[in-house]
Amino acid sequence: MLTITQELHDRIVAHARQDHPDEACGVIAGPAGSDRPERFVPMLNAARSPTFYEFDSTDLLRLYREMDDRDEEPVVIYHSHTATEAYPSRTDVSYANEPGAHYVLVSTAECGNGEGPFSFRSFRIVDGEITEEEVRVVPSYEE
Repeated sequence: MLTITQELHDRIVAHARQDHPDEACGVIAGPAGSDRPERFVPMLNAARSPTFYEFDSTDLLRLYREMDDRDEEPVVIYHSHTATEAYPSRTDVSYANEPGAHYVLVSTAECGNGEGPFSFRSFRIVDGEITEEEVRVVPSYEE
């Protein structure tokens, strides 16, 4: 199960709407081994495409160095689908190389970049196997 704060949930959705009609993408880093998403890191979709996302390799290298320095890991890797359901495509699965991460997909197919219905789902992707998981949105993390 993915447990995420309302603020982080809303920031992912806002990023997806803002970048529509292109796919949005980003990472939420958290303390290594905690499974707790904390630091929101919106990324640029280097592909600038409505059907595909790609992290800029320089940005990604910088992010991984930052996370290493801060003893963090990618807890959530998110992106949006602008015309299809929030379910990993074959391409998404082929790029899923963080077996410990939650892969969040937001579909803006119905709302575009405005208010309106959207879909927010989370998956584990390990060795090409997709498993949907429950998402629990909380006001804040209990200490």
